[in-house]
Amino acid sequence: MIFHMTVRSYPMMRKTHLAARRAWRRLRPRLNSCFVGASSGPGHEDRSEDPSAVSAEKPPHMPVMLKEVLQYLDIQPAQVVLDMTFGGGGHTKAILSTVPEVTVLALDRDPTAISLAQQLAKEHFGRVKPMLGRFSELEDLLSNMNVKPGSIDAVLLDAGCSSMQMDEAERGFSLSKDGPLDMRMDGDRYPDMPCTADVVNTLDQQALASILTAYGEERHARKIASAIVEARRVSPITRTQQLASVVAGSFPPAVLYARKDRLNRPAHVATKTFQALRIFVNDELNELHAGLRAAQTLLKPSGRLCVITFHSLEDRLVKRFLRGDDLSNLDHFSQRKQGTKKENLSHEKSDGSVYWLPLRRKVITPEKDDVKENPRGRSSKLRAALRR
Repeated sequence: MIFHMTVRSYPMMRKTHLAARRAWRRLRPRLNSCFVGASSGPGHEDRSEDPSAVSAEKPPHMPVMLKEVLQYLDIQPAQVVLDMTFGGGGHTKAILSTVPEVTVLALDRDPTAISLAQQLAKEHFGRVKPMLGRFSELEDLLSNMNVKPGSIDAVLLDAGCSSMQMDEAERGFSLSKDGPLDMRMDGDRYPDMPCTADVVNTLDQQALASILTAYGEERHARKIASAIVEARRVSPITRTQQLASVVAGSFPPAVLYARKDRLNRPAHVATKTFQALRIFVNDELNELHAGLRAAQTLLKPSGRLCVITFHSLEDRLVKRFLRGDDLSNLDHFSQRKQGTKKENLSHEKSDGSVYWLPLRRKVITPEKDDVKENPRGRSSKLRAALRR
């Protein structure tokens, strides 16, 4: 159950999502399946039996900031590298082609990505070891492979969802492509895991607004939550474009594309709503924190860590983890709840910072040419550190 997992594994969520947690416990028994009717939507049952079918027509993934990742990881021959998340394998393929005799441990929670990793493992016998699981499951997975703490030379942690997930309409991540309102990165691995359709059709207005505020930093969270509740009274919201239309309907026509992305292009008003729901459903901040802690345990002294994030919540979490801040309060990730400098310093501790030496003080962002070639990476940020 998503709320039980969240509160147990990451105390910082307890305050922010109390309303959502209460609503979920009250309404959870009504759910007979993961999809509140979305499973019968057109296209859901037509998904290809081959999970890698999405990659047949075009490359499923263009790695973000590849040059910078290779530079800061500085992988040497015969070293052991942990790639989390494997995704479409772009970073791993580059590592294999540029560094001789390197071994890559490839982690991903998405069965589609692991299928690609298994194919790559056949092409590079003994050099790629696929692992299906979440960041929070990593240490157990590696323990089963007899990989001990302090034995890995370099770690790449790529947060967020992959291009493959965004491009496949049936996964429900994209508001521009109609599909079942799913967004579960694990696919069907956990049938009882709530999907986005469950969230928008069962949680009350206060809980929905809390999620949109916390995970989307959406200024109009109450207005959007109210529109969702009103719409589902008429008919359950089970499709991505149906939800996008509901969100758009809560704004005047003149402001539907008033928002701009980092390339100054019109951005749909539902973008932050989709982000917030995806993060919530997949417990992404908890998982990111678990992945950072695992990297701290698994890396050798002088081992290198590169973390790629795609929105401000993730980047603030990584920044504060690497400098040793106290991460027990989610409010510290919100730009609108930073508090005074004195208050913030009172929550900082030095025990985390003794583990990490930044390889570059400022965050690394993509070069202009890279953004033109791969617009989806425009919001990415890279932080690199050395394990002391």
